[in-house]
Amino acid sequence: MATAIETNVLEAHPRESGNKNEARRVRREGKIPGVVYGAGKDSLSVSVDPRQVLRILHSESGHNTIFDLALSGDRTKAMIVDWQFEPIKGKLLHIDLKRIAMDKALKVNVPIVLEGEAEGVKTQGGILEQMLREVEIECLPSDIPSHIDVDVTHLTFGKVLRVSDLPHSEKLTFLTDPNQPVAHVTSVKEEVAPTPEAAAAEAAAAPAEPEVIKKGKQEAEEEGAEAAPEKAEKAEKKEKK
Repeated sequence: MATAIETNVLEAHPRESGNKNEARRVRREGKIPGVVYGAGKDSLSVSVDPRQVLRILHSESGHNTIFDLALSGDRTKAMIVDWQFEPIKGKLLHIDLKRIAMDKALKVNVPIVLEGEAEGVKTQGGILEQMLREVEIECLPSDIPSHIDVDVTHLTFGKVLRVSDLPHSEKLTFLTDPNQPVAHVTSVKEEVAPTPEAAAAEAAAAPAEPEVIKKGKQEAEEEGAEAAPEKAEKAEKKEKK
């Protein structure tokens, strides 16, 4: 479990707060607006380079990365706690940053990474299903793992990997319910083709209205055929008169 501290540096510049026009101006200049808060200090509106933010978000530890925030000539440890993307073009629009006190524990969500091939998949023809992809933990900033790896090679049908089975450390406190299922091996659901008997039953259960219409049409044709000689005979008598 690699820690989430990186050598990244994010440069921030103070800006006016609560002004939409100011936020638009910041974006036109190629920056994005943001807010910095935490560590017992007042919140501060800032502008940052979106490329530096994306580099942090796309790093191994992602938004759990602890980095240096350079602001007004000072540096403090910080992390990304929220961000917004433009829904259509996918551009970064806004970011929230939190100052971090390295001696105080944090609550964070950490990804769970399954390692190995489950025995139930390898020899029993099942598929591995992961129900929980993140786990909430509490620890000091320097101990935040980028992810938690867990071996699943022992999993067979009927066995469930739970939060309590994840690798624990005295540096980490797991806040997620220990009985919460993480992964298990399940059977492959196949689409069953209907049997000839089922197909026949389905055909027999088809709506009867078309048959009634067809039958009525057939009877009308038969009645018309029977009435044709009489009509011909009447026409012939009329012509003789």
